Amino acid sequence: MNWTLALPELVLACCGMAILVYGVIAKGETFRPASMLVVGAFLLTAVPEISADRGSGYAGLFVGDSYSIFVKLTVLLSAALSVIVSLDYNEHANLRRFEFPVLMLFSTVGMMLMASAANLMTMYVGVELMSLSIYVLAAFARDELRSSEAGLKYFVLGALASGLLLYGVSLVYGFSGSMSFDRLAQALANPAQVSAGLIVGVVFIVAGLAFKVSAVPFHMWTPDVYEGAPTPVTAFMGTAPKVAAMALLVRAMATPFGHLLAQWQQLILLVSIASMLLGSLAAIGQSNIKRLMAYSSIGHMGYALIGLAAGTPSGVRGVLIYLVTYVFMNAGTFACIIAMRRRGRSVEGISDLAGLARTDPAMALVLAIFMFSMAGIPPFAGFWGKYFIFTSAVQGGLWTLAVIGVLTSVIGAFYYIRIIKVMYFDAPAEAFDTRPTSLSFVAAVGGVFTTFFFIFPAPLVGAAEAAAKVLFG
Repeated sequence: MNWTLALPELVLACCGMAILVYGVIAKGETFRPASMLVVGAFLLTAVPEISADRGSGYAGLFVGDSYSIFVKLTVLLSAALSVIVSLDYNEHANLRRFEFPVLMLFSTVGMMLMASAANLMTMYVGVELMSLSIYVLAAFARDELRSSEAGLKYFVLGALASGLLLYGVSLVYGFSGSMSFDRLAQALANPAQVSAGLIVGVVFIVAGLAFKVSAVPFHMWTPDVYEGAPTPVTAFMGTAPKVAAMALLVRAMATPFGHLLAQWQQLILLVSIASMLLGSLAAIGQSNIKRLMAYSSIGHMGYALIGLAAGTPSGVRGVLIYLVTYVFMNAGTFACIIAMRRRGRSVEGISDLAGLARTDPAMALVLAIFMFSMAGIPPFAGFWGKYFIFTSAVQGGLWTLAVIGVLTSVIGAFYYIRIIKVMYFDAPAEAFDTRPTSLSFVAAVGGVFTTFFFIFPAPLVGAAEAAAKVLFG
Protein backbone atom coordinates (compact mmCIF):
# COMPACT_ATOMS: atom_id res chain seq x y z
CA MET A 1 0.00 0.00 0.00
CA ASN A 2 1.53 3.30 -1.12
CA TRP A 3 0.36 5.43 1.82
CA THR A 4 2.47 8.42 0.76
CA LEU A 5 -0.03 9.13 -2.03
CA ALA A 6 -2.31 10.63 0.62
CA LEU A 7 0.46 12.47 2.46
CA PRO A 8 -0.97 15.95 1.68
CA GLU A 9 -4.39 14.91 3.03
CA LEU A 10 -2.79 13.40 6.13
CA VAL A 11 -0.74 16.55 6.72
CA LEU A 12 -3.78 18.80 6.39
CA ALA A 13 -5.97 16.60 8.61
CA CYS A 14 -3.28 16.46 11.33
CA CYS A 15 -2.85 20.24 11.12
CA GLY A 16 -6.62 20.62 11.50
CA MET A 17 -6.71 18.47 14.64
CA ALA A 18 -3.73 20.34 16.10
CA ILE A 19 -5.38 23.73 15.47
CA LEU A 20 -8.60 22.38 17.02
CA VAL A 21 -6.71 21.42 20.19
CA TYR A 22 -4.98 24.81 20.22
CA GLY A 23 -8.32 26.60 19.97
CA VAL A 24 -9.73 24.63 22.90
CA ILE A 25 -6.83 25.11 25.30
CA ALA A 26 -5.69 28.64 24.32
CA LYS A 27 -6.81 31.61 26.37
CA GLY A 28 -8.12 34.88 24.99
CA GLU A 29 -8.81 35.72 21.33
CA THR A 30 -8.14 32.67 19.13
CA PHE A 31 -10.01 33.38 15.89
CA ARG A 32 -7.32 35.38 14.08
CA PRO A 33 -4.39 33.15 15.18
CA ALA A 34 -6.36 30.04 14.24
CA SER A 35 -7.17 31.55 10.84
CA MET A 36 -3.51 32.33 10.20
CA LEU A 37 -2.58 28.78 11.25
CA VAL A 38 -5.16 27.37 8.81
CA VAL A 39 -3.76 29.47 5.95
CA GLY A 40 -0.31 28.23 6.95
CA ALA A 41 -1.62 24.65 6.92
CA PHE A 42 -2.88 25.15 3.36
CA LEU A 43 0.53 26.45 2.28
CA LEU A 44 2.29 23.60 4.11
CA THR A 45 0.03 21.05 2.39
CA ALA A 46 0.76 22.52 -1.03
CA VAL A 47 4.48 21.66 -0.68
CA PRO A 48 4.10 17.83 -0.55
CA GLU A 49 1.24 18.13 -3.06
CA ILE A 50 3.49 19.65 -5.72
CA SER A 51 5.96 16.76 -5.38
CA ALA A 52 3.39 14.07 -4.55
CA ASP A 53 3.82 10.52 -5.84
CA ARG A 54 1.83 9.31 -8.81
CA GLY A 55 -0.02 6.01 -8.83
CA SER A 56 -2.80 4.09 -7.15
CA GLY A 57 -2.94 3.18 -3.47
CA TYR A 58 -5.11 2.02 -0.58
CA ALA A 59 -6.31 -1.07 -2.48
CA GLY A 60 -7.31 1.02 -5.49
CA LEU A 61 -9.43 3.47 -3.48
CA PHE A 62 -7.13 6.45 -3.99
CA VAL A 63 -5.23 7.76 -7.00
CA GLY A 64 -2.54 10.38 -7.35
CA ASP A 65 -1.96 11.86 -10.80
CA SER A 66 -1.49 15.17 -12.61
CA TYR A 67 -5.25 15.72 -12.66
CA SER A 68 -5.70 15.33 -8.89
CA ILE A 69 -2.66 17.51 -8.15
CA PHE A 70 -3.96 20.31 -10.40
CA VAL A 71 -7.38 20.21 -8.74
CA LYS A 72 -6.00 20.03 -5.18
CA LEU A 73 -3.70 23.01 -5.65
CA THR A 74 -6.63 25.02 -7.02
CA VAL A 75 -8.79 23.98 -4.06
CA LEU A 76 -6.07 24.90 -1.54
CA LEU A 77 -5.65 28.32 -3.15
CA SER A 78 -9.43 28.92 -3.12
CA ALA A 79 -9.75 27.90 0.52
CA ALA A 80 -6.81 30.08 1.59
CA LEU A 81 -8.31 33.16 -0.11
CA SER A 82 -11.68 32.43 1.57
CA VAL A 83 -10.09 32.26 5.03
CA ILE A 84 -8.26 35.54 4.41
CA VAL A 85 -11.44 37.41 3.41
CA SER A 86 -13.16 36.12 6.57
CA LEU A 87 -10.70 37.81 8.95
CA ASP A 88 -12.24 41.29 9.03
CA TYR A 89 -15.83 40.23 8.34
CA ASN A 90 -16.05 37.76 11.22
CA GLU A 91 -14.67 40.28 13.70
CA HIS A 92 -17.27 42.88 12.70
CA ALA A 93 -20.10 40.32 12.61
CA ASN A 94 -19.15 38.90 16.04
CA LEU A 95 -18.30 35.49 14.56
CA ARG A 96 -14.84 35.37 16.15
CA ARG A 97 -14.77 31.64 16.84
CA PHE A 98 -11.79 29.45 15.99
CA GLU A 99 -14.06 26.69 14.72
CA PHE A 100 -14.82 28.76 11.60
CA PRO A 101 -11.46 28.34 9.81
CA VAL A 102 -11.10 24.78 11.15
CA LEU A 103 -14.40 23.82 9.50
CA MET A 104 -13.10 25.27 6.24
CA LEU A 105 -9.96 23.16 6.67
CA PHE A 106 -11.81 19.88 7.20
CA SER A 107 -14.12 20.68 4.29
CA THR A 108 -10.98 21.15 2.17
CA VAL A 109 -9.73 17.70 3.24
CA GLY A 110 -12.96 16.27 1.82
CA MET A 111 -12.45 18.18 -1.44
CA MET A 112 -8.91 16.82 -1.78
CA LEU A 113 -10.27 13.32 -1.22
CA MET A 114 -12.82 13.93 -3.98
CA ALA A 115 -10.05 14.95 -6.39
CA SER A 116 -8.20 11.65 -5.81
CA ALA A 117 -11.25 9.36 -5.67
CA ALA A 118 -10.72 6.13 -7.61
CA ASN A 119 -13.75 4.34 -6.18
CA LEU A 120 -17.41 5.25 -5.83
CA MET A 121 -17.26 4.92 -2.02
CA THR A 122 -14.17 7.15 -1.78
CA MET A 123 -16.09 9.64 -3.89
CA TYR A 124 -19.08 9.53 -1.51
CA VAL A 125 -16.97 9.87 1.65
CA GLY A 126 -15.17 12.89 0.17
CA VAL A 127 -18.45 14.56 -0.84
CA GLU A 128 -19.93 14.05 2.65
CA LEU A 129 -16.83 15.31 4.48
CA MET A 130 -16.93 18.44 2.33
CA SER A 131 -20.68 18.96 2.74
CA LEU A 132 -21.04 18.40 6.49
CA SER A 133 -18.62 21.22 7.26
CA ILE A 134 -20.35 23.60 4.85
CA TYR A 135 -23.77 22.87 6.40
CA VAL A 136 -22.42 24.22 9.72
CA LEU A 137 -20.62 27.16 8.07
CA ALA A 138 -23.78 28.29 6.25
CA ALA A 139 -25.61 28.55 9.60
CA PHE A 140 -22.60 29.91 11.51
CA ALA A 141 -24.26 33.27 12.26
CA ARG A 142 -26.75 31.47 14.48
CA ASP A 143 -28.26 34.70 15.86
CA GLU A 144 -29.35 35.73 12.36
CA LEU A 145 -32.53 34.25 10.94
CA ARG A 146 -31.19 34.42 7.36
CA SER A 147 -28.11 32.38 8.23
CA SER A 148 -30.05 29.72 10.15
CA GLU A 149 -32.50 29.44 7.26
CA ALA A 150 -29.64 29.14 4.76
CA GLY A 151 -27.99 26.37 6.75
CA LEU A 152 -31.25 24.46 7.14
CA LYS A 153 -32.14 24.73 3.45
CA TYR A 154 -28.69 23.62 2.38
CA PHE A 155 -28.73 20.73 4.85
CA VAL A 156 -32.17 19.41 3.84
CA LEU A 157 -31.56 19.68 0.10
CA GLY A 158 -27.98 18.46 0.52
CA ALA A 159 -29.23 15.37 2.33
CA LEU A 160 -31.59 14.73 -0.59
CA ALA A 161 -28.70 15.08 -3.05
CA SER A 162 -26.56 12.72 -0.96
CA GLY A 163 -29.39 10.19 -1.05
CA LEU A 164 -29.59 10.45 -4.83
CA LEU A 165 -25.83 10.03 -5.11
CA LEU A 166 -25.74 7.01 -2.80
CA TYR A 167 -28.69 5.41 -4.60
CA GLY A 168 -26.86 5.86 -7.89
CA VAL A 169 -23.75 4.25 -6.41
CA SER A 170 -25.79 1.29 -5.17
CA LEU A 171 -27.41 0.81 -8.59
CA VAL A 172 -24.07 0.93 -10.40
CA TYR A 173 -22.59 -1.57 -7.93
CA GLY A 174 -25.62 -3.82 -8.16
CA PHE A 175 -25.62 -3.99 -11.95
CA SER A 176 -21.84 -4.07 -12.49
CA GLY A 177 -20.47 -5.82 -9.40
CA SER A 178 -17.75 -3.23 -8.74
CA MET A 179 -17.24 0.28 -7.40
CA SER A 180 -13.66 0.71 -8.63
CA PHE A 181 -13.29 3.25 -11.43
CA ASP A 182 -10.76 1.08 -13.30
CA ARG A 183 -12.83 -2.10 -13.08
CA LEU A 184 -15.97 -0.25 -14.10
CA ALA A 185 -14.17 1.13 -17.16
CA GLN A 186 -13.18 -2.43 -18.15
CA ALA A 187 -16.64 -3.84 -17.46
CA LEU A 188 -18.36 -1.11 -19.47
CA ALA A 189 -15.98 -1.24 -22.44
CA ASN A 190 -18.82 -2.57 -24.62
CA PRO A 191 -21.77 -0.15 -24.25
CA ALA A 192 -24.09 -2.56 -26.07
CA GLN A 193 -23.95 -4.97 -23.13
CA VAL A 194 -24.66 -2.33 -20.45
CA SER A 195 -27.97 -2.82 -18.62
CA ALA A 196 -30.62 -0.11 -18.35
CA GLY A 197 -30.39 -0.26 -14.55
CA LEU A 198 -26.74 0.80 -14.66
CA ILE A 199 -27.59 3.75 -16.91
CA VAL A 200 -30.21 4.83 -14.36
CA GLY A 201 -27.52 4.60 -11.68
CA VAL A 202 -25.26 6.91 -13.71
CA VAL A 203 -28.13 9.41 -14.00
CA PHE A 204 -28.56 9.43 -10.22
CA ILE A 205 -24.82 9.99 -9.71
CA VAL A 206 -24.91 12.92 -12.14
CA ALA A 207 -27.93 14.33 -10.28
CA GLY A 208 -26.18 14.10 -6.91
CA LEU A 209 -23.03 15.82 -8.16
CA ALA A 210 -25.01 18.40 -10.18
CA PHE A 211 -26.48 19.59 -6.87
CA LYS A 212 -22.99 20.29 -5.54
CA VAL A 213 -22.14 22.49 -8.54
CA SER A 214 -25.63 24.12 -8.39
CA ALA A 215 -26.51 23.15 -11.96
CA VAL A 216 -30.13 23.33 -13.16
CA PRO A 217 -32.47 21.68 -12.14
CA PHE A 218 -30.64 21.17 -8.83
CA HIS A 219 -29.96 24.88 -8.31
CA MET A 220 -32.93 25.80 -6.12
CA TRP A 221 -30.86 26.16 -2.95
CA THR A 222 -28.25 28.48 -4.41
CA PRO A 223 -29.81 32.01 -4.29
CA ASP A 224 -31.20 31.67 -0.75
CA VAL A 225 -28.08 30.04 0.68
CA TYR A 226 -25.74 32.52 -1.04
CA GLU A 227 -27.76 35.43 0.34
CA GLY A 228 -28.32 34.07 3.85
CA ALA A 229 -24.92 32.59 4.67
CA PRO A 230 -22.15 34.85 6.05
CA THR A 231 -20.44 36.42 3.04
CA PRO A 232 -17.03 34.70 3.56
CA VAL A 233 -18.90 31.37 3.58
CA THR A 234 -20.59 32.37 0.34
CA ALA A 235 -17.17 33.19 -1.11
CA PHE A 236 -15.91 29.78 0.02
CA MET A 237 -18.95 27.91 -1.34
CA GLY A 238 -18.65 29.73 -4.65
CA THR A 239 -15.04 28.69 -5.25
CA ALA A 240 -13.42 25.60 -3.68
CA PRO A 241 -16.45 23.23 -3.46
CA LYS A 242 -17.46 24.11 -7.02
CA VAL A 243 -13.95 23.25 -8.27
CA ALA A 244 -13.86 19.96 -6.35
CA ALA A 245 -17.37 18.86 -7.34
CA MET A 246 -16.91 19.76 -11.00
CA ALA A 247 -13.53 17.99 -11.08
CA LEU A 248 -15.09 14.90 -9.49
CA LEU A 249 -17.96 14.94 -11.97
CA VAL A 250 -15.47 15.14 -14.85
CA ARG A 251 -13.37 12.25 -13.49
CA ALA A 252 -16.43 10.10 -12.77
CA MET A 253 -17.85 10.59 -16.24
CA ALA A 254 -14.55 10.33 -18.14
CA THR A 255 -12.96 7.37 -16.30
CA PRO A 256 -15.46 4.66 -15.24
CA PHE A 257 -18.25 5.78 -17.58
CA GLY A 258 -16.12 7.12 -20.44
CA HIS A 259 -17.24 4.37 -22.82
CA LEU A 260 -20.87 5.38 -22.19
CA LEU A 261 -20.39 8.89 -23.60
CA ALA A 262 -23.31 8.47 -26.00
CA GLN A 263 -25.58 7.60 -23.05
CA TRP A 264 -24.73 10.46 -20.68
CA GLN A 265 -23.72 13.18 -23.13
CA GLN A 266 -27.33 14.23 -23.82
CA LEU A 267 -27.97 14.55 -20.09
CA ILE A 268 -24.96 16.84 -19.62
CA LEU A 269 -26.02 18.84 -22.70
CA LEU A 270 -29.48 19.49 -21.25
CA VAL A 271 -28.12 20.43 -17.81
CA SER A 272 -25.55 22.76 -19.39
CA ILE A 273 -28.08 24.54 -21.62
CA ALA A 274 -30.61 24.92 -18.79
CA SER A 275 -27.93 26.26 -16.42
CA MET A 276 -26.67 28.82 -18.93
CA LEU A 277 -30.18 30.04 -19.76
CA LEU A 278 -31.38 30.30 -16.17
CA GLY A 279 -28.12 31.83 -14.96
CA SER A 280 -28.19 34.55 -17.62
CA LEU A 281 -31.90 35.37 -17.45
CA ALA A 282 -32.75 35.06 -13.74
CA ALA A 283 -29.91 37.38 -12.67
CA ILE A 284 -31.23 40.32 -14.70
CA GLY A 285 -33.88 41.34 -12.16
CA GLN A 286 -31.73 40.95 -9.03
CA SER A 287 -31.07 43.94 -6.78
CA ASN A 288 -29.02 42.06 -4.15
CA ILE A 289 -25.46 41.49 -5.33
CA LYS A 290 -25.08 38.17 -3.48
CA ARG A 291 -28.20 36.76 -5.19
CA LEU A 292 -26.88 38.06 -8.49
CA MET A 293 -23.62 36.18 -7.86
CA ALA A 294 -25.64 33.05 -7.05
CA TYR A 295 -27.38 33.09 -10.44
CA SER A 296 -24.09 34.03 -12.06
CA SER A 297 -22.47 30.92 -10.56
CA ILE A 298 -25.24 28.74 -11.99
CA GLY A 299 -24.52 30.14 -15.44
CA HIS A 300 -20.75 29.70 -15.04
CA MET A 301 -21.15 26.04 -14.09
CA GLY A 302 -23.26 25.65 -17.22
CA TYR A 303 -20.34 26.94 -19.29
CA ALA A 304 -17.93 24.57 -17.53
CA LEU A 305 -20.22 21.63 -18.31
CA ILE A 306 -19.79 22.35 -22.03
CA GLY A 307 -16.24 21.00 -21.77
CA LEU A 308 -17.49 17.82 -20.08
CA ALA A 309 -20.19 17.37 -22.72
CA ALA A 310 -17.49 17.45 -25.40
CA GLY A 311 -15.97 14.35 -23.79
CA THR A 312 -12.48 15.05 -25.14
CA PRO A 313 -9.09 15.98 -23.62
CA SER A 314 -9.43 19.51 -24.99
CA GLY A 315 -12.85 19.76 -23.33
CA VAL A 316 -11.48 18.72 -19.93
CA ARG A 317 -8.57 21.12 -20.41
CA GLY A 318 -11.08 23.88 -21.01
CA VAL A 319 -13.00 22.94 -17.84
CA LEU A 320 -9.84 23.12 -15.71
CA ILE A 321 -8.73 26.46 -17.15
CA TYR A 322 -12.24 27.84 -16.70
CA LEU A 323 -12.36 26.74 -13.05
CA VAL A 324 -9.04 28.42 -12.22
CA THR A 325 -10.05 31.72 -13.84
CA TYR A 326 -13.44 31.50 -12.09
CA VAL A 327 -11.77 31.08 -8.69
CA PHE A 328 -9.77 34.30 -9.04
CA MET A 329 -12.73 36.28 -10.40
CA ASN A 330 -15.10 35.03 -7.72
CA ALA A 331 -12.72 35.42 -4.77
CA GLY A 332 -11.87 38.98 -5.84
CA THR A 333 -15.52 39.89 -6.35
CA PHE A 334 -16.51 38.63 -2.91
CA ALA A 335 -13.60 40.53 -1.36
CA CYS A 336 -15.18 43.67 -2.85
CA ILE A 337 -18.66 42.64 -1.62
CA ILE A 338 -17.34 42.14 1.93
CA ALA A 339 -15.75 45.61 1.71
CA MET A 340 -19.24 47.09 1.14
CA ARG A 341 -19.67 48.36 4.69
CA ARG A 342 -21.14 51.63 5.93
CA ARG A 343 -20.90 52.77 9.56
CA GLY A 344 -19.94 49.24 10.56
CA ARG A 345 -22.92 47.58 8.81
CA SER A 346 -22.69 45.40 5.71
CA VAL A 347 -24.73 46.45 2.68
CA GLU A 348 -25.54 44.17 -0.24
CA GLY A 349 -27.64 46.21 -2.67
CA ILE A 350 -26.33 46.89 -6.16
CA SER A 351 -27.58 50.46 -5.68
CA ASP A 352 -25.15 50.81 -2.76
CA LEU A 353 -22.32 50.81 -5.32
CA ALA A 354 -23.62 54.06 -6.86
CA GLY A 355 -20.81 56.47 -7.71
CA LEU A 356 -18.14 54.19 -6.24
CA ALA A 357 -15.66 55.38 -8.88
CA ARG A 358 -15.62 58.80 -7.19
CA THR A 359 -15.58 57.66 -3.55
CA ASP A 360 -13.20 54.66 -3.94
CA PRO A 361 -11.63 54.58 -7.44
CA ALA A 362 -9.37 51.57 -6.70
CA MET A 363 -12.23 49.32 -5.58
CA ALA A 364 -14.38 50.45 -8.49
CA LEU A 365 -11.58 49.65 -10.95
CA VAL A 366 -10.90 46.15 -9.63
CA LEU A 367 -14.62 45.31 -9.40
CA ALA A 368 -15.07 46.55 -12.98
CA ILE A 369 -12.24 44.21 -14.05
CA PHE A 370 -14.02 41.25 -12.44
CA MET A 371 -17.34 42.18 -14.03
CA PHE A 372 -15.80 42.53 -17.50
CA SER A 373 -14.02 39.19 -17.00
CA MET A 374 -17.18 37.37 -15.90
CA ALA A 375 -18.95 38.79 -18.93
CA GLY A 376 -16.23 37.21 -21.09
CA ILE A 377 -14.85 40.44 -22.51
CA PRO A 378 -11.23 40.29 -23.78
CA PRO A 379 -8.46 40.48 -22.81
CA PHE A 380 -9.47 39.42 -19.29
CA ALA A 381 -9.10 35.87 -17.97
CA GLY A 382 -12.83 35.11 -18.19
CA PHE A 383 -12.71 35.55 -21.97
CA TRP A 384 -9.94 32.98 -22.32
CA GLY A 385 -11.73 30.54 -20.06
CA LYS A 386 -14.77 30.70 -22.32
CA TYR A 387 -12.58 30.61 -25.42
CA PHE A 388 -11.10 27.23 -24.48
CA ILE A 389 -14.53 25.89 -23.53
CA PHE A 390 -16.28 27.02 -26.72
CA THR A 391 -13.36 25.85 -28.88
CA SER A 392 -13.60 22.34 -27.42
CA ALA A 393 -17.36 22.31 -28.14
CA VAL A 394 -16.81 23.32 -31.78
CA GLN A 395 -14.06 20.71 -32.20
CA GLY A 396 -16.41 18.09 -30.74
CA GLY A 397 -19.17 19.02 -33.19
CA LEU A 398 -21.39 20.58 -30.49
CA TRP A 399 -22.16 23.70 -32.51
CA THR A 400 -25.58 24.25 -30.95
CA LEU A 401 -24.10 24.21 -27.44
CA ALA A 402 -21.36 26.66 -28.44
CA VAL A 403 -23.88 29.05 -30.05
CA ILE A 404 -26.16 28.95 -26.99
CA GLY A 405 -23.12 29.58 -24.79
CA VAL A 406 -22.14 32.67 -26.78
CA LEU A 407 -25.72 34.02 -26.80
CA THR A 408 -26.18 33.54 -23.04
CA SER A 409 -22.81 35.24 -22.49
CA VAL A 410 -24.13 38.26 -24.37
CA ILE A 411 -27.31 38.28 -22.25
CA GLY A 412 -25.28 37.87 -19.05
CA ALA A 413 -23.05 40.79 -20.02
CA PHE A 414 -26.05 43.06 -19.40
CA TYR A 415 -26.16 42.64 -15.64
CA TYR A 416 -22.37 42.67 -15.25
CA ILE A 417 -22.05 45.90 -17.22
CA ARG A 418 -25.02 47.36 -15.32
CA ILE A 419 -22.92 47.16 -12.14
CA ILE A 420 -20.13 49.06 -13.89
CA LYS A 421 -22.64 51.66 -15.04
CA VAL A 422 -23.91 52.09 -11.46
CA MET A 423 -20.35 52.55 -10.17
CA TYR A 424 -19.20 55.01 -12.82
CA PHE A 425 -22.27 56.97 -13.94
CA ASP A 426 -24.77 57.10 -11.04
CA ALA A 427 -24.79 59.85 -8.42
CA PRO A 428 -22.42 58.94 -5.57
CA ALA A 429 -23.85 57.29 -2.47
CA GLU A 430 -22.24 57.57 0.97
CA ALA A 431 -18.64 56.31 0.96
CA PHE A 432 -17.84 52.87 2.35
CA ASP A 433 -15.84 52.38 5.53
CA THR A 434 -12.06 52.06 5.31
CA ARG A 435 -11.14 48.81 3.57
CA PRO A 436 -8.98 46.36 5.60
CA THR A 437 -5.67 45.13 4.18
CA SER A 438 -6.82 41.49 3.95
CA LEU A 439 -9.63 42.36 1.52
CA SER A 440 -7.37 44.63 -0.53
CA PHE A 441 -4.85 41.80 -0.80
CA VAL A 442 -7.36 39.24 -2.11
CA ALA A 443 -8.94 41.77 -4.51
CA ALA A 444 -5.48 42.75 -5.80
CA VAL A 445 -4.40 39.12 -6.31
CA GLY A 446 -7.59 38.37 -8.22
CA GLY A 447 -7.35 41.59 -10.22
CA VAL A 448 -3.74 41.05 -11.28
CA PHE A 449 -4.36 37.45 -12.36
CA THR A 450 -7.58 38.35 -14.20
CA THR A 451 -5.99 41.29 -16.02
CA PHE A 452 -2.62 39.82 -16.99
CA PHE A 453 -3.49 36.17 -17.57
CA PHE A 454 -3.39 36.68 -21.34
CA ILE A 455 0.32 37.62 -21.16
CA PHE A 456 1.47 34.39 -19.46
CA PRO A 457 -1.19 31.73 -20.15
CA ALA A 458 1.25 28.95 -21.11
CA PRO A 459 2.00 27.51 -17.60
CA LEU A 460 -1.68 27.14 -16.70
CA VAL A 461 -2.71 25.87 -20.14
CA GLY A 462 0.16 23.37 -20.18
CA ALA A 463 -0.65 22.09 -16.68
CA ALA A 464 -4.35 21.76 -17.55
CA GLU A 465 -3.50 19.91 -20.76
CA ALA A 466 -1.26 17.43 -18.90
CA ALA A 467 -3.96 16.92 -16.28
CA ALA A 468 -6.67 16.31 -18.89
CA LYS A 469 -4.62 13.71 -20.78
CA VAL A 470 -4.42 11.56 -17.63
CA LEU A 471 -8.16 10.88 -17.78
CA PHE A 472 -7.96 9.69 -21.36
CA GLY A 473 -4.92 7.44 -20.99
